[in-house]
Amino acid sequence: MIYLDCAATSLQKPRAVYRAVRQAMEGAGGYGRSGHKPALYAGELVYHCRETACRLFGLQAPEQVVFTLNATHALNQAIHALVGPDTKVAVSGYEHNSVMRPLYARGVPVRVLESGPFDPDGLLAAAERALDEGVRLFIINHVSNVFGGIAPVGALDALLGDAGAALILDASQSAGAVGIDVSTLPSLAAVCMPGHKGLLGPQGTGLLLVCSDALQCPLLQGGTGSLSQDLQQPDFLPDRLESGTPNVPGIAGLAEGMAYVLRRGPARILAHEQRLLAALKKGLDALPDVEVFASPDPQGQAGVLSFRHARIPCETLAEQLAGEGICVRAGLHCAPLAHRSAGTLDSGTVRVSLGPFHTRREIGDFIAKLCEILEKI
Repeated sequence: MIYLDCAATSLQKPRAVYRAVRQAMEGAGGYGRSGHKPALYAGELVYHCRETACRLFGLQAPEQVVFTLNATHALNQAIHALVGPDTKVAVSGYEHNSVMRPLYARGVPVRVLESGPFDPDGLLAAAERALDEGVRLFIINHVSNVFGGIAPVGALDALLGDAGAALILDASQSAGAVGIDVSTLPSLAAVCMPGHKGLLGPQGTGLLLVCSDALQCPLLQGGTGSLSQDLQQPDFLPDRLESGTPNVPGIAGLAEGMAYVLRRGPARILAHEQRLLAALKKGLDALPDVEVFASPDPQGQAGVLSFRHARIPCETLAEQLAGEGICVRAGLHCAPLAHRSAGTLDSGTVRVSLGPFHTRREIGDFIAKLCEILEKI
């Protein structure tokens, strides 16, 4: 099998991830609920993961790391806390439904920053216009889950900082591959990410990095193991935004996934994925009637690439590839706004998404098998 669907979830993990999950399942008790040995062990695992996230993302304090179920949970929490009835919100043209649906459910008018799939200057120009119109909260997809384009977050942060605007960064496809140092981005209010993609952790894990005191309103209230005599939710982090028993085995595995990313380095992981992207693009460009969506600047794209065929439906290609043991995704990828922006809403795309363990040989085998399928069809 060749698994090329890491934008959905990474399948290959460091072996330490599996060991950590198993050990936590066997030895960890209720986190923050008791003083006995299994409970203290759970506390150690959770705190270790917070500290690892601090090192990876440049946070000052472990309390700023809030555990969630996934990126959708983190984004809903950030939007719930920061978007009020009169908040003017702008999003990029490549946002996932985990951003668009919570905004729609709140009836929030949304300004879409129109730009091409690989047009950072266009995104910045649209952001400037939105600032002139009074927008003060931006929600930006750091890396498109459909096309892999990398948003110019540093330049955008400078614009927003000058205007006193805030940024929620959706790092679903960037965390673990594209470096994020929150200490260098003053406009950040929150960074939201899953644990099961580029961070190489288990499914059912996610992180909300709290970068602003404005995140006061919790999405959920309940037991935290602290101030149990009060009916009011604790007002301090992380308890303010963490209710209920956390996924301690998943968190233990996530810590090991992030530790691997720290050792190898996001820059090296991104460079590896970009080398494979270049080989992938070259192979796809050689196939007749195949349209490839790739950045003219190789440094402007992370490990996600979409393509489509002029006559063969994307779902048919993905089904044929699956029958040959090659795992890709076809369709709209839960991001219809991105397809509307790129002009692919009618067809969708076939998406190939890479991770740190893929090889050049796998890319060659994928191209060869796709060529055979096209010839048969």
